Amino acid sequence: MASTTNTDFGGLLEAVPEALLGVDLSGKIRFVNHHTESLFGYRREELVGSPVELLVPESVRQAHAGHREAFSAAARSRPMGAGQNLTGRRADGSEFPVDISLSPMSTDQDALVIASVRDLTERTKAITEREQMNRLSAIVEFSGEAIFSTTVDAVIASWNPAAERLYGYSSAEIIGKHSDSVVPVGRTDELKATLDRVRANQIVQNLTTVHVKANGTPFPALLTVSPICDAGGAVIGASTIARDATAQRKAFESAQLMAAVIELSEEAIITTTIDGIVTSWNPAAERLYGYSRQEIIDRPIAPVTPPERTDEIRDGLNRIAAGHRSQALETERIRKDGTVFPASITISPIRDEHGLVIGASILSHDVTESRRAAEVAQMMAAIIESSQDAIVGKSPENIITSWNPAAEKMFGWPSQEIIGKSGNLIGPEDRAQEIRDLTAKSGAGQGVENLETVRRRKDGTVFPVTLTVSPIRNADGAIIGEAGIYRDLTKQREAAQLSRSMIEASLDSMVSISPDGKITDLNEATVTLTGVPREQLIGTSFSSYFTDPARAEQIYQTVFTQGMARDYPLTLRGPNGGKGLTQVLYNASVYRDASGNVLGVIAAARDVTRQIEAQREATHQQAREMERLAELERFQRLTVGRELKMIELKKEIEYLKSARGAEQTDGGTPGDQP
Repeated sequence: MASTTNTDFGGLLEAVPEALLGVDLSGKIRFVNHHTESLFGYRREELVGSPVELLVPESVRQAHAGHREAFSAAARSRPMGAGQNLTGRRADGSEFPVDISLSPMSTDQDALVIASVRDLTERTKAITEREQMNRLSAIVEFSGEAIFSTTVDAVIASWNPAAERLYGYSSAEIIGKHSDSVVPVGRTDELKATLDRVRANQIVQNLTTVHVKANGTPFPALLTVSPICDAGGAVIGASTIARDATAQRKAFESAQLMAAVIELSEEAIITTTIDGIVTSWNPAAERLYGYSRQEIIDRPIAPVTPPERTDEIRDGLNRIAAGHRSQALETERIRKDGTVFPASITISPIRDEHGLVIGASILSHDVTESRRAAEVAQMMAAIIESSQDAIVGKSPENIITSWNPAAEKMFGWPSQEIIGKSGNLIGPEDRAQEIRDLTAKSGAGQGVENLETVRRRKDGTVFPVTLTVSPIRNADGAIIGEAGIYRDLTKQREAAQLSRSMIEASLDSMVSISPDGKITDLNEATVTLTGVPREQLIGTSFSSYFTDPARAEQIYQTVFTQGMARDYPLTLRGPNGGKGLTQVLYNASVYRDASGNVLGVIAAARDVTRQIEAQREATHQQAREMERLAELERFQRLTVGRELKMIELKKEIEYLKSARGAEQTDGGTPGDQP
C-alpha cells in the first residue's frame, strides 16, 4: 500500500467507517482497510495480492470476473449491481448481503478501482422483519381462521374478520371486552387454566373445547393459544387461533366409522406407501393372504404377488403417483402357503390435506367363486338360449325383463318388442287374475310347478301351456323378479286326444291305476263291462270289482315290481255286483312322466267269457266224440273177433272136408256128409 498512497491517504483509508479495498485491472487486491478485515474475516496479508473474487460467493465468481472487466473498460463512479441483491462471502464461507460502490482511481504506477463495501445484514433483517410483520398482518387479516389476541388479563385486543364471521361479533363490539364473552358458563375455569399456561410461556395446542357465538349458539371449537412476548421475552398477551371443529368432529367420526368398516369388512383392504411398503392390513387381508399384521406391516407388499407379476403392482403404484385415478385389475395373487388364486384388485390413491398422493389403498377380492358363478351364469344363459321351452323373466311389477329365442318362436313376439312391456300381453283377458296371483306368489317366495293353463300369441290365438314359475333372488336373497318356463301343450293335447279316441274306440276295457290301487281313468268299454258309470268308478279300488280281490291286487303290484304282466286271468263280477261273471285276461304295464318317474299302471282287459264257454263246449264235444270212438273201437274189436272165429271155423270146416275126402279116397263111402 505504501507504493500506491502516502501516509495521509492511509490514515484516511482507516478512518472511513466502511470496508474499502483497492483492486487493480487484473482483479488483484492491492490494499484494504481494517474494516475489510473485520467484515470478511481475513487478515490483511491474506487479502492483499489475492483475486477480489475471493470475497464473492463461488456460484457467481465467473460472472463477477466478467462484470469487473466490463467496468474496467468504461470505468466511472457508480453503485455496483444497481437493482440487484449483492452477496459477500466471509472466510468461514458464510454469505451476507452487501451494498457496493465502485470508483476508479489513477496512481503513478497503475489504475485502480476503489470498492466501498457496506454490510446490509441489519438493514436487511429490519426490512425482513417489517415485511414479515406486514405479511403476518395480512395473513391474520385475510386468514380463513378466526385469530384474536388478548392481554394477560384476558381482555380482547385484536379481532380479525374471520373471528367476526365465526363468532358473530364485529371487532368494534368485542375489542376491549373480556374473552369470557365467547366462553359458555361453566368453562371459565378452563379459560383461566389455559391463560396460566400461556403466562408460563407455554403454547396450548389443539385444545378441544366449546365456545359460544354472539347469538348464544354453542359450537365445538379447536384452539391453539400462543404467548405474545415483548422484545425482552416477557409475556404480554396471548394469540388465539380458533376453528369451528364441527366439520373436524364429523370428519373424526367419519374416520372412526371408516376404521370400523375397514376392520369389519369382508374385503381385504391394504394401504401402502407410494413405494409399496404396507402401512395397514385389515383382518380380511389376514384371512385372504394368510399373513398376520405383525408379519407384513412395514414390509414390501411383494410377497402376495406372484413373481411373474411383480411389475404389475409397481406399475400400478407409479400410475397412482403420477395422478391417475383408481384402477381395477383382474389378476392373480399368492397366499402365504403358496396357493395362487384369481383376484380382483382395485388400487386408489391416498392423498394428504393438500391433495398430494402419499400412498395407495388396495382392495383385494378372491374371485374364485364369482368366476365359478360367472361360468355357471354363462352356462345357464346358454341353456336358456338353446332351450326348447319358452323362458321369460319378469320384474315384481310383471314387466318382462328377459325373453329367450324359444319364447319368440312360441309367442311370436321378438325380444326387442316385448322386453319392457307388461306380462299381460301374453295372457288372455280372462287369465289376468291368474297372472296377478302367480306374481303375488313368486313375490312371496313361492313357486308354482306344472300349472296347465292357456296363453296368447302375438296374433291373438290362444293355446294350452304348462307353466312353472319360480322367484328370482339377488345375492342377498331378496326377490327381484320371477322366471316362467312355458311348454306348448298343443301337440301333446292333440296326441292325447288321438290317444283318447283310440282308447275309447277299443273294445277292450282299459283302466289306469294309481300306486295305491285306485282307478284314475277308464274308457267306455270298462263302463259297459262293469255296468258302473264312469264318475262312480274313478277313485274306487280296482280290486273290489273281482271275485278274487287279492288276486286282482296282485296284478298291479306285479306290474310295479316287474314292469308288465301278460294274459293275467281274472273273473269280474256282473254289472253292479250281480251274479253274472265275466272272464277276462289282463295285459298291463307301468306308465311314466317325461322324467321317467312311474305314475301308475295301464291295464287292458279282454272279455274271454265266450271263448272259454266255446272252449268248454268244444271240450265236451270232444269228450262225446271220444266216447263214441271208444264204442266204435269196442264194436270193431267184437266184429273183428267174430270174423276171426268165422275164419277159424271156416278153416276147421275146410280141414274136416279135406280129411273126409281123404278118407273116401282111402275106402270111404261116397256121398257121406259131415
